[in-house]
Amino acid sequence: MADNKNILDPGPFFHGTKAKLEIGDLLEPLHFSNYQDKKSNHIYFTATLDAAKWGAELARSNSKERIYIVEPLGDFENDPNLTDKRFPGNPKRSYRSTSPLKIIAELGSWERHSDEQINHMVTSLQKLSEEGKNVIYD
Repeated sequence: MADNKNILDPGPFFHGTKAKLEIGDLLEPLHFSNYQDKKSNHIYFTATLDAAKWGAELARSNSKERIYIVEPLGDFENDPNLTDKRFPGNPKRSYRSTSPLKIIAELGSWERHSDEQINHMVTSLQKLSEEGKNVIYD
């Protein structure tokens, strides 16, 4: 693991997606975002299962939702899209890196958010997009 002296979170770290990956695979930046039609300069991850569930549930794909346990292979920082904009102090424990994340395990089972919660989140994100406010500063 990289030396992140300014990050107080030791993990474990999660990445929610619908991509089928294997243990040892690397998640790398400069691939299309799970949420927008653009390539992302960063790979995003979290130290909370709840945030990872949202990542898996909201990812654009019809594939199976998956949550991987990941190991950052380089430096990482607080995700400014959440920590600076919505949740000062990073209570969501959300991070990003320009270095790869190594898949070290897949969670075999986890409880999804309710369909009502997911539909509410999708509607909220659509509204933000229509208002031009669903911007990811990457």
